[in-house]
Amino acid sequence: MRGIFFEEDDARAVEERLLREGWEASVARERLAGEDDDEDQPWAVLSDAPALVFELLVDEYDGWLDTDADDAGVPGPAGSSLAPPDLPTGPKRLKRP
Repeated sequence: MRGIFFEEDDARAVEERLLREGWEASVARERLAGEDDDEDQPWAVLSDAPALVFELLVDEYDGWLDTDADDAGVPGPAGSSLAPPDLPTGPKRLKRP
Protein backbone atom coordinates (compact mmCIF):
# COMPACT_ATOMS: atom_id res chain seq x y z
CA MET A 1 0.00 0.00 0.00
CA ARG A 2 1.23 3.48 -0.61
CA GLY A 3 0.42 7.01 0.41
CA ILE A 4 1.03 9.92 -1.96
CA PHE A 5 2.17 13.33 -0.65
CA PHE A 6 3.13 16.57 -2.42
CA GLU A 7 5.55 17.66 0.31
CA GLU A 8 8.73 15.72 1.02
CA ASP A 9 8.58 16.72 4.70
CA ASP A 10 5.14 15.14 5.04
CA ALA A 11 6.28 11.93 3.35
CA ARG A 12 9.37 11.73 5.60
CA ALA A 13 7.25 12.37 8.71
CA VAL A 14 4.84 9.56 7.79
CA GLU A 15 7.76 7.22 7.05
CA GLU A 16 9.36 8.05 10.41
CA ARG A 17 6.14 7.41 12.34
CA LEU A 18 5.52 4.09 10.61
CA LEU A 19 9.10 2.94 11.27
CA ARG A 20 8.85 4.05 14.90
CA GLU A 21 5.65 1.98 15.28
CA GLY A 22 7.41 -1.11 13.90
CA TRP A 23 6.13 -1.19 10.31
CA GLU A 24 8.25 -1.27 7.19
CA ALA A 25 8.22 1.99 5.26
CA SER A 26 10.17 3.68 2.48
CA VAL A 27 9.91 6.94 0.55
CA ALA A 28 10.30 7.25 -3.23
CA ARG A 29 9.58 9.90 -5.82
CA GLU A 30 6.34 9.17 -7.69
CA ARG A 31 6.47 10.09 -11.36
CA LEU A 32 3.08 11.02 -12.80
CA ALA A 33 2.36 10.60 -16.49
CA GLY A 34 2.59 13.86 -18.39
CA GLU A 35 4.37 15.75 -15.60
CA ASP A 36 7.53 17.35 -17.01
CA ASP A 37 8.81 19.28 -14.01
CA ASP A 38 10.75 17.08 -11.57
CA GLU A 39 10.04 19.53 -8.74
CA ASP A 40 6.27 18.93 -9.08
CA GLN A 41 6.52 15.15 -8.71
CA PRO A 42 4.78 13.86 -5.57
CA TRP A 43 6.36 11.60 -2.95
CA ALA A 44 5.17 8.05 -2.27
CA VAL A 45 5.44 6.27 1.06
CA LEU A 46 5.34 2.49 0.65
CA SER A 47 4.44 0.47 3.73
CA ASP A 48 3.14 -2.84 5.01
CA ALA A 49 1.14 -1.12 7.76
CA PRO A 50 -2.55 -2.03 8.10
CA ALA A 51 -4.87 0.04 5.95
CA LEU A 52 -6.52 1.75 8.94
CA VAL A 53 -3.20 2.89 10.45
CA PHE A 54 -1.89 4.10 7.11
CA GLU A 55 -5.15 5.83 6.20
CA LEU A 56 -5.15 7.84 9.43
CA LEU A 57 -1.61 9.08 8.75
CA VAL A 58 -2.42 9.92 5.13
CA ASP A 59 -5.44 11.97 6.26
CA GLU A 60 -3.39 13.74 8.93
CA TYR A 61 -0.73 14.84 6.42
CA ASP A 62 -3.12 15.74 3.56
CA GLY A 63 -2.11 12.97 1.20
CA TRP A 64 -4.10 10.24 -0.46
CA LEU A 65 -4.06 6.50 -0.14
CA ASP A 66 -3.29 4.51 -3.28
CA THR A 67 -4.11 0.84 -2.88
CA ASP A 68 -2.67 -1.46 -5.54
CA ALA A 69 -5.42 -3.18 -7.52
CA ASP A 70 -2.73 -5.19 -9.29
CA ASP A 71 -1.97 -7.20 -6.13
CA ALA A 72 -4.78 -9.62 -6.92
CA GLY A 73 -4.17 -9.54 -10.66
CA VAL A 74 -7.72 -8.26 -11.18
CA PRO A 75 -8.46 -4.75 -12.37
CA GLY A 76 -10.87 -2.79 -10.25
CA PRO A 77 -11.06 -1.52 -6.70
CA ALA A 78 -8.39 -2.78 -4.37
CA GLY A 79 -9.38 -5.84 -2.44
CA SER A 80 -12.12 -6.71 -4.89
CA SER A 81 -12.38 -10.29 -5.97
CA LEU A 82 -14.24 -9.71 -9.21
CA ALA A 83 -13.98 -12.64 -11.57
CA PRO A 84 -14.43 -12.17 -15.32
CA PRO A 85 -17.98 -12.93 -16.49
CA ASP A 86 -18.77 -16.19 -18.25
CA LEU A 87 -18.87 -15.54 -21.97
CA PRO A 88 -20.96 -17.52 -24.47
CA THR A 89 -19.09 -20.16 -26.45
CA GLY A 90 -21.11 -19.81 -29.65
CA PRO A 91 -22.86 -17.08 -31.64
CA LYS A 92 -26.14 -15.68 -30.38
CA ARG A 93 -29.09 -16.62 -32.58
CA LEU A 94 -31.43 -13.81 -33.44
CA LYS A 95 -34.16 -15.94 -35.04
CA ARG A 96 -35.46 -19.39 -34.29
CA PRO A 97 -34.94 -22.05 -36.99
